[in-house]
Amino acid sequence: MKDLNSILTSIKNRKLSPIYFLMGEESYFIDQITSLIETSVLTEEEKGFNQMTLYGKDTSIDDIVANAKRFPMMAEYQILIVKEAQNLSRTIEQLVDYVKHPQSSTILVLNYKYKTLDKRKALYKALSKVAVVFEAKKIYENKISSWMTSNLAPHHIKINPNAARMLIEFLGTDLSKINNELNKLRVVIGDSDTITPELVETHIGISKDFNNFELQNALGMLNHKKAFQIVRYFSQNPKDHPFLLTTSILFSYFSKLMIVHTLTNRDPRAVAKALGVNPFFVQDYLGASSNFSMKRISAILDILRTFDVKSKGVGANNSPKDLYNELIFRILN
Repeated sequence: MKDLNSILTSIKNRKLSPIYFLMGEESYFIDQITSLIETSVLTEEEKGFNQMTLYGKDTSIDDIVANAKRFPMMAEYQILIVKEAQNLSRTIEQLVDYVKHPQSSTILVLNYKYKTLDKRKALYKALSKVAVVFEAKKIYENKISSWMTSNLAPHHIKINPNAARMLIEFLGTDLSKINNELNKLRVVIGDSDTITPELVETHIGISKDFNNFELQNALGMLNHKKAFQIVRYFSQNPKDHPFLLTTSILFSYFSKLMIVHTLTNRDPRAVAKALGVNPFFVQDYLGASSNFSMKRISAILDILRTFDVKSKGVGANNSPKDLYNELIFRILN
């Protein structure tokens, strides 16, 4: 099993494998490898006769093998990409005979998204001997800021931690969407600069003052005025700020404050690791924990559970404005 960077480097250096079996939950990494093979191995003139894309729902293992056994025309390689190969999961083991004797002039790329092969079966064992097998594992939310930093580093661009949090809240954990927005920002600022909350607000349209992370900070510092200003903005823009997302983020936040109370080592790096957050934000959590006892946090977590149910229409039929105002009032009082 190879890691992403070594695979990309090998492709760029034309150290190519006859088979790339790309599987797993994080489709962005699978697309990244596939795109590099699509764009860099053959010239534009060679692609017309020697590059083909099949789709798992419209093809069969027999069709894949038949096409893979073709010889390239006036080129060193032919490329055969099978997208949505997970649709062939019931018959994928039939590929084992080809894998044992692959065509050396064919580069076969299989996108087996959201699933993984059974490592006990014959196909995986055969692939591990001759192919590049890559499992694209999902990146957890607390690792996405680091991923953004490493993704921008080759362009000598930095990203402010608060700007990263704004993008994560707005886009979730979809790396493809995040990468698209980072590319937009790169065009705007050029190389050797820093992505700030102001740039994100101006060019992506995410408010730097009225978002869930600013809300949790206002609550953590017991800033009643700012907290109610933010939820008033949320209630006026319910599509961009769904109540369920807010309760989920606040539940995670107060759960982390509970963890802070259990820590004996208050070294910033130790706290960051325990909470799964960027060390930049550790002082915010430490400061907020002094304003909320464990007993109070426990009560707030119960309140958030209750409002999660209320927001789904169980036992209440409140407007977003009423839900937000009552929730913040109860948390702060």
